[in-house]
Amino acid sequence: MNSKLSSTDLNVLAKKVLLNYQLIPEDLVIIQNNGLKTLWKFKDKEQTFCLKRLRHQMDKAAFTVNAQIHIYNNQGKVPQIYRNKDNEAITEHEGQLFVLYEWIQGRDLNFSLPSDLAIAVKGLARFHLASKGYTPPDYARVSSKLNNWPKQYESMHNRLENWKEVAISKEEMSSHQAYLSCIDEMLEIAKMAIEALKKSSYEKLTSIQLQECTLCHQDYGEGNVIYSKDILYVIDLDGTTYDLPLRDLRKIIGKQMQNSRNWNEDKIMSLLKWYEEVNPLSQEDKKILIIDLMYPHWFFGTVKDIFKKDKVISSSKIKGAATFERRKLQLLEKLLLKVD
Repeated sequence: MNSKLSSTDLNVLAKKVLLNYQLIPEDLVIIQNNGLKTLWKFKDKEQTFCLKRLRHQMDKAAFTVNAQIHIYNNQGKVPQIYRNKDNEAITEHEGQLFVLYEWIQGRDLNFSLPSDLAIAVKGLARFHLASKGYTPPDYARVSSKLNNWPKQYESMHNRLENWKEVAISKEEMSSHQAYLSCIDEMLEIAKMAIEALKKSSYEKLTSIQLQECTLCHQDYGEGNVIYSKDILYVIDLDGTTYDLPLRDLRKIIGKQMQNSRNWNEDKIMSLLKWYEEVNPLSQEDKKILIIDLMYPHWFFGTVKDIFKKDKVISSSKIKGAATFERRKLQLLEKLLLKVD
């Protein structure tokens, strides 16, 4: 499978694929070409479309593409997916997979603006509500992180501990010295979150059928939303998985805290308020969200490639990630008391 075609060859490929939809494209333009993943924008008559070449195999693509169809049919604000002449949502051509979407014309949101951030968080809540009730086709590879957090927490903790031994064996490296200077404290924070999760209602909240569960986007951010005519559309659902909506909330809250380089109670409360205007959370939900915020996800994300990919990470970045994790504890412990 050759993903390194010239622009001309890529456009020829797109035109062949679009014969499956009985469309002859006008103004065909490549808007993204990142390895295998490619996006084309084009018109047919007066309508604008987006053709996407997927990077996933059929079983994985079937899960996320049909999830988007479910959300759309459930009045969720995602682009419509058009079926080909064989009534298939995914078109296979020369061993490659393609999906045809409606083109959403609108503007990006700036999450640093409170007004745009509020729109985004409310849109995330609507996405979660519309995602419930999804049953994937039999041939799809189901993606689920439901009831997996305890294993994930332990696995990440164990890797952080194992990497400590690696760092000790190569202590002459500045990144390893920085890692060793803060890892014991990070392991302690991880243990605190692990113990708190065990004592929470997590097991009860996740003892449900997948079809009762929400779908999480997992990469919800400025690049994956479009605001059009007072409606927020969610795009690029390639990483969709079953999980509690708290997963997406933790990521968006953490990202906001990272951008401001501080843990701000008022901002966290604003984010929750906007979300709950659409999709209210129980006290149990909020407690589990706070526990997930407590886990040192951001430190782990900073250091993992040092040991997995031999990537060079500066000492200041490692220590900065540890400081970010350290600063949150007093606030999160206070918030936990509020929801008990």
